[in-house]
Amino acid sequence: MSLFKKAILLLLIAVVGIQFMPTARNQSNEVLETDFLKTFTAPNNVRNLLKTSCYDCHSNNTNYPWYDKIQPVSWLLENHIKEGKKQLNFSEFGIYSKRRQKSKLKSIINQIEEDEMPLWSYKLIHKDAKLSEKNKELLAKWFIQLRDSLP
Repeated sequence: MSLFKKAILLLLIAVVGIQFMPTARNQSNEVLETDFLKTFTAPNNVRNLLKTSCYDCHSNNTNYPWYDKIQPVSWLLENHIKEGKKQLNFSEFGIYSKRRQKSKLKSIINQIEEDEMPLWSYKLIHKDAKLSEKNKELLAKWFIQLRDSLP
């Protein structure tokens, strides 16, 4: 067997082998009392946009796509979710101090206005998560009102 065929066989065995390595899943059936949408009353259109465009990476409950069980894609997804929750976790927003909430709201507004969120890689596969200019304006205005209403 040639060196090339051995390398391909070894690569194939490695790809199949990593499929059996589990990843932690970011799923919970429980909506905490500290959840952003329980802490603040948002209109239905804002709630829907947040659930569709933000909550998969920024909450304790991800709605996983069909390809989440394929390695190494699953590892990449979990890393994105872990990093997203480290920056902002809507499930725990209610336990943030008022100062931190205001800071996070300011950051959310900037990220929406600069089209930095949702990530382009997320929008590539989740077409419904892409925010139109109208929806970006709606969210930004609502978040500004919310930020300004906090003590």
